[in-house]
Amino acid sequence: MGSSFHASCVVSIMLLLMVSAMQSNAQLTANFYDKSCPAAISTIRKTVRTAIAKERRMAASLIRLHFHDCFVQGCDGSVLLDDAPSITSEKNAFQNAGSVRGFEVVDSIKAAVEKACPGVVSCADILAVASRDASEYVNGPTWTVKLGRRDSITASKDLAEADLPIAFNDLDAQISSFAKQGLSVRDMVALSGAHTIGQAQCATFRGRIYNDTNIDAGFARTRKRACPVSDGNTKLAPLDLVTPNSFDNNYYKNLIQKKGLLHSDQVLFNGGSTDAIVTSYSKDKATFYSDFASAMVKMGDISPLTGSSGQIRKICSVVN
Repeated sequence: MGSSFHASCVVSIMLLLMVSAMQSNAQLTANFYDKSCPAAISTIRKTVRTAIAKERRMAASLIRLHFHDCFVQGCDGSVLLDDAPSITSEKNAFQNAGSVRGFEVVDSIKAAVEKACPGVVSCADILAVASRDASEYVNGPTWTVKLGRRDSITASKDLAEADLPIAFNDLDAQISSFAKQGLSVRDMVALSGAHTIGQAQCATFRGRIYNDTNIDAGFARTRKRACPVSDGNTKLAPLDLVTPNSFDNNYYKNLIQKKGLLHSDQVLFNGGSTDAIVTSYSKDKATFYSDFASAMVKMGDISPLTGSSGQIRKICSVVN
């Protein structure tokens, strides 16, 4: 009696542990909202397209939002939370402060989706879909977005400052930053190609144009005109001087010509281990697009909250 009771207890505990593990590792699926909110994907796409039609730069901003979300606590919408009594917003992290943007577009998407199906679609999933739609709209790659993420009830400014890449990083630091998230060197080089669109503030590239030696002299002169030595920190310059508003592989061609705007860009082609990948992408846009799409899917899989974890926020900037 005693031994059989003990055995049944052990089996029960093992089953509970298995169920718990399955819940915590619940798989994201492309058709997650097919029944619960069939209008979700088209609603997100429509709002994203409207926003980018008004301001082309928004495409880069939406891709960056998803990236900066996933690198901190996983893809859980934590980057969207404002300061609150128990929350120090990730928006205040130095990698985000005054530069991460697109929150009003996310709010518009959320309002439209809530109108269609209240309390169903997470802010974390909105970021994932919006980044795909943004890329597609500016002639970039597209991919199947896996869905089913839930929203965090916490954020971490400290973790953001520790885990988000920095514009001044050398190659080893870049590789380590991505490896910490389970992303390979090739993923890192591909994802860096998002800098084919968007703009950067003078403060992030001043050191590059005034101090780096692996830089085209004419390119440096051009950039110095809008970025003086000690002023104009927030003045903007396109990350890709050639086709700043189109998603293509010119970013890699620029690196080969020593025309990377950020130090962390140019280190990808500077006699190191990633030179061959940069050269490959500069010659073969299809390979870059394929690798970028795969890396975005992989990044979207970073530590999502699923099942009964987290919540579905009603407003993306505040916990319910």
